[in-house]
Amino acid sequence: MDRILFVTLPVHDVATSRSFYTGLGLPVNEMFSDEQIVCVVVSDTICVMLMDRDRFADFTPLPVADARTGTQVLLCLTTSSHAEVDALVTAALARGGSEFRPPQDDGSMYARAVADPDGHVWELLHVDHAAGA
Repeated sequence: MDRILFVTLPVHDVATSRSFYTGLGLPVNEMFSDEQIVCVVVSDTICVMLMDRDRFADFTPLPVADARTGTQVLLCLTTSSHAEVDALVTAALARGGSEFRPPQDDGSMYARAVADPDGHVWELLHVDHAAGA
């Protein structure tokens, strides 16, 4: 059985979040989306549920964290190349994201990190297995 991972993130503005993630080239599964939730498809087995903060609060008795003021989760997405890392960062910056920290390049691994409009940080990582990683 292939397991499917749903990562659910609270967002301030569902429409802004939809625009940001679709601008990175990620499709939306409309079957699992509405005015309060957008289901972004990362792969056949990974989806990111971008949920209005009030709706998100219905799923937890704890306070909903604000990713702009504290770390709530670390997310890392692998890419097929160094160029894809840079292209995704460029797309993220053009759609309201921000660079979270300077690029990291040790020869066999190249990573950059961006924050989406709600402050959720995504590390974009390329590992060059031919270089010995």
